[in-house]
Amino acid sequence: MKQLLDLETWARKDHFEFFSRFEEPFFGVCVDIDCTKAWEQAKAMDVSFFLLYLHRSLAAVNETGPFHYRINDGQVWVYDTVNASPTINRPDGTFGFAYIDWYPDFATFSAKGGEEIERVRNSKGLKPAISGENVVHYSALPWIDFTSISHARAFSFPDSCPKISFGKMTESHGKKSLPMSVHVHHALMDGFHVGAYIDSFQQKMNDPLL
Repeated sequence: MKQLLDLETWARKDHFEFFSRFEEPFFGVCVDIDCTKAWEQAKAMDVSFFLLYLHRSLAAVNETGPFHYRINDGQVWVYDTVNASPTINRPDGTFGFAYIDWYPDFATFSAKGGEEIERVRNSKGLKPAISGENVVHYSALPWIDFTSISHARAFSFPDSCPKISFGKMTESHGKKSLPMSVHVHHALMDGFHVGAYIDSFQQKMNDPLL
């Protein structure tokens, strides 16, 4: 479900019109996330660490208003729920696109996500996930402890979906860290909103697994 945002009453109307004219309206930041507690919880519960942090990222996304916004024909639509479209690595060194619905219950999300991951790992080629616009495009680069990142984009194709990437987990003095990049459409949000998402995600990475 989605509803149209009233641009005339939106406090960011001028910002929307300004950044909508840019050839490259996306901006991005990279941060390190403390994943020590989440990693320990995943191992103790014998669950996928990838699905655990993906679930907590989506929880933070769904709690951060502008991450629900998408642009279509010059209008802003607000989706009720945001799901995940992650890349999944295959044994042969390629990857495929997946689609995973958001479920607040981690057990349900993990079960559905695990099925989708296996489907993509056993597939061939590169078929776009049938997901629509109410997704975050996720990617994982577990081989790289990155400090910056850019994304391949077709500028002729309208796109306003946020893009979140995770890198290689590292450990120092008993603390595990995970690099994360967040790229978003500047016509829809600013650094304030990205900061709110990052703070929410970090808090959820420290929460106990229910």
